[in-house]
Amino acid sequence: MSIKIDNLTYIYSANTPFEKKALDDVTLEINDGEFVGLIGHTGSGKSTLIQQFNGLLKPTSGDVYVNDINIHNKQKPLKEIRQKVGLVFQYPEHQLFEMTVYKDVAYGPTNMGLDAKEIDKRVKDAISTVGLNEEIYEKSPFELSGGQKRRVAIAGVLAMEPDVLILDEPTAGLDPRGRDEILDELVKLHQELGITVILVSHSMEDVGKYVERIIVMDKGKVKYDDTPKKVFNHIKELESMGLGVPQVTYLMHELKDKGFMVSNEVTTIQEAYDEILNIVSKDVRL
Repeated sequence: MSIKIDNLTYIYSANTPFEKKALDDVTLEINDGEFVGLIGHTGSGKSTLIQQFNGLLKPTSGDVYVNDINIHNKQKPLKEIRQKVGLVFQYPEHQLFEMTVYKDVAYGPTNMGLDAKEIDKRVKDAISTVGLNEEIYEKSPFELSGGQKRRVAIAGVLAMEPDVLILDEPTAGLDPRGRDEILDELVKLHQELGITVILVSHSMEDVGKYVERIIVMDKGKVKYDDTPKKVFNHIKELESMGLGVPQVTYLMHELKDKGFMVSNEVTTIQEAYDEILNIVSKDVRL
């Protein structure tokens, strides 16, 4: 499922003293099956942008297309769009409210009017997909660890079988192990189910390691839209926006500046390891 944003502008509190332009004439397209990272400093417009993707916010001007359908032209009810474009907000565990994990994950499919057999299948499949098992079905969501709560919240969206999964800072507040587990599950979802994943993150390490494409927002506009290696070559420009690059990318730039023949288009520890191993084995300097 593709999403296209065409000349979109969004203004909060328009025509009031508190007017603020959050998105400024944004045009971009996310293709079916992509794994996209969306980054930007606080106030850059990224959270406002993802709420345009499934119609939670209506543009002040411009258009949003999902599979070439303008979602605000009433060709399809927004309810159907939101079932296909699932959005997991930051700290989604704060939205858990049912007495048991099973009931919480079943909430969305139940509201879709599905029969009991289909609901049961979707709930069990979704819980399994996020790496949890039947032992937690009857547990209260509030008894779980932070990482498990996060998985249950994601399962609740997956149970509606979306074609696009948008996650706003899904690893916020988690320890390193919990963060890696969540992101590894997202990669697995992307690969096995073929769904489009849009990951909003402040972690340059995470987007550098996991995504295929990075969109950088700054002051309501798309500043960069390219592969991680290309985007993270703009170190000074990113820093001027209050961002940065993965620590390992900084390291490789330092080595390059000191005369070592390494690539500075490195975004992961494994890539850095391979580059450093190569120069150590060859003992090559400029």
